[in-house]
Amino acid sequence: MAKTVVYSSDAPEPIGPYSQAIQAGNMLFISGQIPMKGGEIVKGTIEEETTQVMANLAAILKAAGLDFSAVVKTSIFLKNMGDFPKVNEVYGKYFTQNPPARETVEVSRLPKDVNVEISCIALKP
Repeated sequence: MAKTVVYSSDAPEPIGPYSQAIQAGNMLFISGQIPMKGGEIVKGTIEEETTQVMANLAAILKAAGLDFSAVVKTSIFLKNMGDFPKVNEVYGKYFTQNPPARETVEVSRLPKDVNVEISCIALKP
């Protein structure tokens, strides 16, 4: 099975040796996105940071010809599990019907010392 790099100039450049996303067959694997825009970390409330993460995911999905309805699995990484209700509220706006499977975990540290990172897997029809 061939794999194809999916890239969006509307999402942050990778900060390491990885791709924004890889399509393998009808599956799209999007790397963890953090609240970055224009090469800068978005500083603000956890809601603002989560909104930027979701915008980055949306840009990559769009580059692959998809939207959030194609997402089947997400992983949320939080610096502080106390932020869970606020992150969940923002996240839920993007998955109003048939939300994907997911896990949310608290971690001690994230890249660039951000507060939230989200990755996902989507299926192409």
